[in-house]
Amino acid sequence: MAVISRRLAGALVAAGLACGAAPGLARADRLVLSVSQPEVRITSGFTGADLVLFGVAEPEGATGAADVVVTVRGPRETFITWRKTRILGLWVNSDSRTFLEVPAFLSVQSSRPTAEMAGADALRAGQIGLERNIFMQRVGTDFADSVPTDLFRSAFLRIQSAQGFYGENPRGVSFLAPNVFRSEISIPGTAPLGRYEIEVALLRAGRVSATATTTFNVQKTGFEQKIAEFSQHNGLLYGLAVALGSLVVGFFGNLLFRKE
Repeated sequence: MAVISRRLAGALVAAGLACGAAPGLARADRLVLSVSQPEVRITSGFTGADLVLFGVAEPEGATGAADVVVTVRGPRETFITWRKTRILGLWVNSDSRTFLEVPAFLSVQSSRPTAEMAGADALRAGQIGLERNIFMQRVGTDFADSVPTDLFRSAFLRIQSAQGFYGENPRGVSFLAPNVFRSEISIPGTAPLGRYEIEVALLRAGRVSATATTTFNVQKTGFEQKIAEFSQHNGLLYGLAVALGSLVVGFFGNLLFRKE
């Protein structure tokens, strides 16, 4: 009986040591996020909007300097990237690659260059950085994310960046205090409508210590919203109205500018 008691006591001590060690092994942070504008309303004079994200990292035993990466992903869409080939002196589309359900808007803001925060494997696993996001593609009958050096992938990123829908700012996150940070998110005037997700990753000592997400919406309002809703629910009538309106405008334009 004494032997069993000693063994039970030893097991309890070991369990207690394990529980005591667990906080040290699982030291992390808790993130609290707040976005200045949970809804962006688009009107006829909309030219863009700037949102501010505030975050607080509550260390729960975590130590070391913190790095923060803010990734904003817009509604998912399907895109086709074409490759042109010169044939008989003319540039024609010869090959294409379809990108399936990828973010129509993607912005990455960080407190410093992401390549300096952690190893390549950790960054890739967390999709930290513009180049490390996953862009699912249809390659023949297969579906996969190609290597970063893939020509179609590079062209897709270049086109989206040139249009202002993709971007990365290695100094886009600033610390107001040791555990308080902010980041500005610029939404272009041609931003796609829908729900946007903000994912924040906090890294310490080369590993992700905490993640948190929040959202905001981009939608039309007023007369523009009513027209958009009408076109979605009454496609045939909307098409007829547009065609009729074009005929009326053309008719009156001809009356005003015709030469006698």
